[in-house]
Amino acid sequence: MSEFRVSLKKETDDSYDIEIGQNLVGKMAEDLKKGLAPKASRYALITDETVKSLYGEKIMGSLDEAGLKAELFSFPAGETEKSRKNKEILEDKMLEAGFRRDTAVIAAGGGVVTDLAGFLAATFCRGVSCINYATTLLSAADASVGGKTAVNTPLATNLIGVFSQPKKVYIDVDSWKTLPKRELSSGLAETIKHACLADGEFFSWLEENMDKIFALEPESCLYMAEKNCRIKYEVVQKDEKEVSGLREALNLGHTLGRAVETVSDYTLLHGEAVAIGLVFQARLGETLGFMKSEETARIIDLLKAAQLPVEIPENVDREKLFQKLFTDKKTRNGKLRFVFTQGIGQLAPGDDQSVSREVSEEEVLKVL
Repeated sequence: MSEFRVSLKKETDDSYDIEIGQNLVGKMAEDLKKGLAPKASRYALITDETVKSLYGEKIMGSLDEAGLKAELFSFPAGETEKSRKNKEILEDKMLEAGFRRDTAVIAAGGGVVTDLAGFLAATFCRGVSCINYATTLLSAADASVGGKTAVNTPLATNLIGVFSQPKKVYIDVDSWKTLPKRELSSGLAETIKHACLADGEFFSWLEENMDKIFALEPESCLYMAEKNCRIKYEVVQKDEKEVSGLREALNLGHTLGRAVETVSDYTLLHGEAVAIGLVFQARLGETLGFMKSEETARIIDLLKAAQLPVEIPENVDREKLFQKLFTDKKTRNGKLRFVFTQGIGQLAPGDDQSVSREVSEEEVLKVL
């Protein structure tokens, strides 16, 4: 018998730029022409049917004008469409069209698109470059930044996926003008989450500037987009692949949020579900001494100002919702775990060198 070690130690640099601005379609085409994805000679523009009708022709025209070979692939819009099946359909269409390792994927859209297309890019021909062009506030605040890619399963959201960083992220605040108000509110939930966990001054700014945000005042939108990215970046750079547990901080509000999103059969948008989760975890945090009642009230008032729900809908079965909590990725040995803040703007201490902490079923049920 013989044995030998295969040494594959290496250092990688997955750094990338985030460009925040207005009407960035032409800038993206210019960057690609200059070699943003140097191994690519063909581009697969992946989006959903809604974004296709709004931006598909514009992006394809810009790529064509830059002399880049591109083809558009789309799938139905909606959280339920972020599935293994649609990933498979898109892959087969790309293969049939002759796309191989000389491909770069452009994910243009909201969080569903960047999650699914990013996952596809990470596995297509064992991995090709991906560029994110975020067209929603939710995607700008969360999904397009950080390298988490995934699809949903019937059991729960985002359980199948990989960490894969994009080559670059473009956040085009002009695209928010095409969002229904409900979608803009949905993105504000992730924004408020960031303020709750890391920046009390930003939270106060949101309280004072909600009218400007809904009016899509450019300066306010650009400021908010940059704040979102910087807060998330500070967490991701310290724990890119959830090794130390620090990245769990970004799950604030998501433990109940993802559960209520699924149990509602996705009648709630992701941000709406997260808003409910933020209120739940603030109230649960009160019982553990992390939050004061007036701080919880400020969070509720800000969520209401953002036109977001703050209560679990009556048609959501509480027993099903409680059981769904156990599918959360933070669950260990069948025990529920939550991320809390110490007041507004600072993480509460976790346990076991983690930012999350175990909470008894009795405590959860009492608040639920």
